[in-house]
Amino acid sequence: MSLRDFLTAPSTRTPKPLLQVVSESTDMSAMPAAEPPPPSTPIYGHSAAYLALRSRIHAKLLERFDLAALDAVSVQTLQQEIATMTERLLAEDSAAINDLERKMLIRDIQHEMLGFGPLELLMADSSVSDILVNRYDQIYVERQGRLELTPVVFTDEKHLLRIIDKIVSRIGRRIDESSPMVDARLPDGSRVNAVIPPVALDGPMMSIRRFARIPLRMENLINDLKSLTPGMALVLEALAKAKVNMIISGGTGAGKTTLLNILSSYIPTTERVVTIEDAAELQLQQPHVVRMETRPPNIEGRGEITQRSLVRNALRMRPDRIIIGEVRGAEAVDMLQAMNTGHEGSLTTIHANTPRDSLARLENMVGMAGLNLPHQAARQQIASAITVIVQALRLTDGKRKITSIQEITGMEGDVVTMQEIFAFTQTGIGANGEVQGYFHATGVRPKFADRLKGFGIALPDSIFAPERHYQ
Repeated sequence: MSLRDFLTAPSTRTPKPLLQVVSESTDMSAMPAAEPPPPSTPIYGHSAAYLALRSRIHAKLLERFDLAALDAVSVQTLQQEIATMTERLLAEDSAAINDLERKMLIRDIQHEMLGFGPLELLMADSSVSDILVNRYDQIYVERQGRLELTPVVFTDEKHLLRIIDKIVSRIGRRIDESSPMVDARLPDGSRVNAVIPPVALDGPMMSIRRFARIPLRMENLINDLKSLTPGMALVLEALAKAKVNMIISGGTGAGKTTLLNILSSYIPTTERVVTIEDAAELQLQQPHVVRMETRPPNIEGRGEITQRSLVRNALRMRPDRIIIGEVRGAEAVDMLQAMNTGHEGSLTTIHANTPRDSLARLENMVGMAGLNLPHQAARQQIASAITVIVQALRLTDGKRKITSIQEITGMEGDVVTMQEIFAFTQTGIGANGEVQGYFHATGVRPKFADRLKGFGIALPDSIFAPERHYQ
């Protein structure tokens, strides 16, 4: 099989695809033949002449490069072969380029053939948290909560489509005109969403939600990101250890999954944890973790595996805790029943702007299950199952804060009652656009304090004293 055929057609072979081999075993940003240019030289942007040369050399390389058995060739050998052949083609082309451009060209072609093309440089940048491809010639990244336009571009829409197809085919999914949207993930756990025409009006687009290679710890949220106070962190740790059912609420990009990962790190290693996600993002460190992922329908509309069916199946797997990456549909009713029937300490996230909104969304999701439960019965299920709601918010300056920790205390009539334990109050905006405010406890001693004592966790009363902590 030729290298050209392999790179231009979705892989349907049983052996591990070359892309996966390369991604798992090689740091593409550290290839010996492609040292990064000095800081004074633009790393990302290239002239039109350079892009034309790269496209021309790449096309010639695909015509001449042929391997009988790709799986039998080591990545290092393949990299060297690509570099050698590229040097030979450059000599034949008589291209007028300097040594720095030559190294950059070899690096870019290696990235193109073995990785994710122009995106490899962004993927190697540890300061980039999100990569947002609006069009083939418009790519934004997020750094420290703020969006920046980059000079990185694809050659054309076909080039971008080829990279998207390479990503999704690696995990056995497909994207074409009949199925123009797909969720996928990279070997490092980053989540990819791609949309192509006819749904995408301006051409193919893609977003990559990246995750740190070294997962964040609670200390990072306290000291580096200033997302919460040490007292709030101590309470959240105690709640996770004492098997209190919690929901993390927040908008897109508020840090819900990051906080869920951190809270799950406090689960004792002796417990069996089952995780359920649409696209696997959680990075649990416990030894006894069983991971499950939903599956979309095939081209014939069959074979779909929903979160609700996975939650039901999880109940037969003898879990101590069930962690759902995000509850968004009819699985809410099964999740609440699980929390009410012995699977305490379960965790999930939900999209909502406030803790009260998250309860309303849960109630609507229960209605989606088609059980025709009265509103009061659904609210009783929610009030009985969930103890704490943690609200995360992404502020206007890009920083993430835990803006509220509230306890569900029961029912009064047909209303679920709640009391706020901790809150973040915004006081204004600084001259540099930075949000100003302070964390504070409301002075309310929560009912779950007695449960914590039952687990041998005694929190000092001073934690709940109404003291302000400015950030």
